[in-house]
Amino acid sequence: MSKFQPVTFYAKKSQGSYRLLPFRFKRLPGDRVILTNIVGEYHVVSEPAFDAFQSHELGEEKLEYKDLRSKHFLLDDTNEIAIDLLALKLRTKLSRLSDFTALHIFVTTLRCEHSCPYCQVSRQSEDKGRFDMTPEIADKAVDLVFQSPSPTLKIEFQGGEPLLNMEIIRHIVSRAESLNREYRRHLDFVIATNLALVNDEILQFCEEHGIHISTSLDGPSDLHNKNRPRPGGDSYQRAIKGIQLVRDRLGKDQVSALMTTTSASLGRVKDIIDEYVALEFDGIFLRSLSPYGFAIKTKSFAAYSTEKWLDFYKEGLEYIIELNRLGIQFQEYLASTILKKVLTSQESGFVDLMSQAGIGIAAVVYNYDGSVYASDESRMLAEMGDHSFRLGNVLSDSYREIFTSNALLEPLEESFASSSPMCTDCAFESYCGADPVYHHAIHKDFVGRKPESAFCKRNMTIIEYLIERMEGDPYVMRLFRGWANN
Repeated sequence: MSKFQPVTFYAKKSQGSYRLLPFRFKRLPGDRVILTNIVGEYHVVSEPAFDAFQSHELGEEKLEYKDLRSKHFLLDDTNEIAIDLLALKLRTKLSRLSDFTALHIFVTTLRCEHSCPYCQVSRQSEDKGRFDMTPEIADKAVDLVFQSPSPTLKIEFQGGEPLLNMEIIRHIVSRAESLNREYRRHLDFVIATNLALVNDEILQFCEEHGIHISTSLDGPSDLHNKNRPRPGGDSYQRAIKGIQLVRDRLGKDQVSALMTTTSASLGRVKDIIDEYVALEFDGIFLRSLSPYGFAIKTKSFAAYSTEKWLDFYKEGLEYIIELNRLGIQFQEYLASTILKKVLTSQESGFVDLMSQAGIGIAAVVYNYDGSVYASDESRMLAEMGDHSFRLGNVLSDSYREIFTSNALLEPLEESFASSSPMCTDCAFESYCGADPVYHHAIHKDFVGRKPESAFCKRNMTIIEYLIERMEGDPYVMRLFRGWANN
């Protein structure tokens, strides 16, 4: 078992006049070492420079010395303010915690007229109305939303296909807007829909209430229809028509799209990206499958390995970089989210990359039956029969009882990355997150077995890849800085 160095190790030594500030490191190919500190500042140095630095033998005249001092890896008599700056940056990164839950997901129905084999939800057929949220449950849930201290509240409607229960969406929007006249929060609404059922009446309602539309688009027609089958085989055609209808009525920026990588997607990442570019989207989120719901039952989740998805992702990212070199401005949103953590003092708020974990803290789910879950993935896990992350029910539990539930506090405490085995020593801990729901689903443990964790492998590989690309290409550095600060 590794041991901490004695206090004297970190104090000034005769060889040098500086002290080491807390840092982690990882050796990279080419005799290079990446150092990261507690607020996510990073610096890449040569192996000899690293050896000299950690031995207190790095000369003050060296460029590496000045860089490491400016990024708060060492402390000398000229920068005693560094401790205060570190504290300020850390407070900035953690400031979201005091706001608490901003994203509130309402599952208005489990009914859906699609039959996607990778669906992460145990969907129900259209005629099973008993899987719809009722006005009583909706009212109780909206009341809980406004007990959150967050100055910004986003209510997102999911399903199933939420448009199949449009009446409850209207009811929730009306009640939330009525309450907000008293609470005066910044209030947003999103409907996550496949757009197959969108019509002028729905769009008029969205226009009147400033509702954003989020949809699914897996790529060109043949791929999208294969991944997202529906009666008539016209899923793609309806999605494209719906996107255009939303843009014409609400504006181009009022609809966004999300793709999911299936085994059929592998080898076609350029086709998928070209589809998004042709439709004039500003970027794409290259998303892997999650181990929940029908994705497990249909074996879609096991259809490809983490390594194959990483190859898919890297090919897509390189293609996007080349598109930008050609003057086509286009982002990859997973990279943008990570780069914001790497290159700025801001947090993106992306639940999967938060530590403490974002479950409950950043997002919460009100299911159609009133059950409250710590995250969307928690709700999906519950549909498979595992209710480990069920926090309570809006009909019987108070806000305090729900958000101090052991079903939330225990996974948050156990999975805090800064104190988790292996995470605490990882150079990329500041950029990664904790995902207790995923690790519980796969390993039956909130922390998970890190050497076997696909979550860790994906994140560590992508983070290292992004940093190496920036360090090796000035154009990529400029491009990525733009993405991080967008």
